Amino acid sequence: MKQLEDIGKTREKNSRTVARSWRKLMPLIVLLLTGVTAALVVLSSTNSPAEAAPPVSGVEVVQIFPHDSSSFVQGLVVYQGEILEGTGQYQKSRLRRLQIPGGAVVKDIAVPDDVFGEGITVWNNQILQLTWKNGYLIVYDAETFERKGFVRYRDIDPSWREGWGITHDGKHLIVSDGTATLRFIDPVRYQLIRTVVVRNGWQSLKQLNELEFVNGEIFANVWYRDEIARIDPQSGAVKGWLDLAPLKPKEVRFNREAVLNGIAWDPAGDRLFVTGKNWPALFQIRITDSKTRPQRR
Repeated sequence: MKQLEDIGKTREKNSRTVARSWRKLMPLIVLLLTGVTAALVVLSSTNSPAEAAPPVSGVEVVQIFPHDSSSFVQGLVVYQGEILEGTGQYQKSRLRRLQIPGGAVVKDIAVPDDVFGEGITVWNNQILQLTWKNGYLIVYDAETFERKGFVRYRDIDPSWREGWGITHDGKHLIVSDGTATLRFIDPVRYQLIRTVVVRNGWQSLKQLNELEFVNGEIFANVWYRDEIARIDPQSGAVKGWLDLAPLKPKEVRFNREAVLNGIAWDPAGDRLFVTGKNWPALFQIRITDSKTRPQRR
């Protein structure tokens, strides 16, 4: 009986000791929990999607030019005051030179039937035209459109499979392949210099399509989006968006494949042009600071 009493007293003593220990630790625990909660609140507010979302700018239409609605536009460039245009689809891909204004075709050649043409750019008086799944880019003389040769994607980067969009920053070619990755390529030796993953906030931005380098930023069409992403070429971060949804012409408004695709920058004239696949119009636009939407045609 006495042993049971001793066990009971020992348990009571231990319980009191534990209780005193908890009372001593409680202020520290409360302080620690308060600090953790505060840190989580700060992180949550800092990384909130609303605050992290890149800004959306509107555009205003400066001028509208006629455009061949049969052109499945994949690339657009201003060259010597005129428009160079690369189009896609098997048995229909072409390379064209168009007058502005008017849209008259100055030069027009067909690409081989088994080639699906993609983005274009001009480097050192040569036109570089990507192909979609053919695995190479085609090199033309910019004046005569004479084909000078081709460069295999695998010789630049063994992991490069598809060609989508191409531009340059004055030093490197910049190409997209439908993923979130942009490749920067030496245009003389055709060697891969670096890659960057494009991110919109915390998410990678895939299906990057036609590209144009504009005042230190990469402007990119994104397949099936009526917006242009403005990308930091160093970090790959999307700095903002241009809302072009209201520009889609009524003739193709319900054609899902007639997407916004085609960006051309004229630094000499400070002009920015956009169009889309099978669009009957080429737009000269100006970026506005507000989100004011242009009127639909």
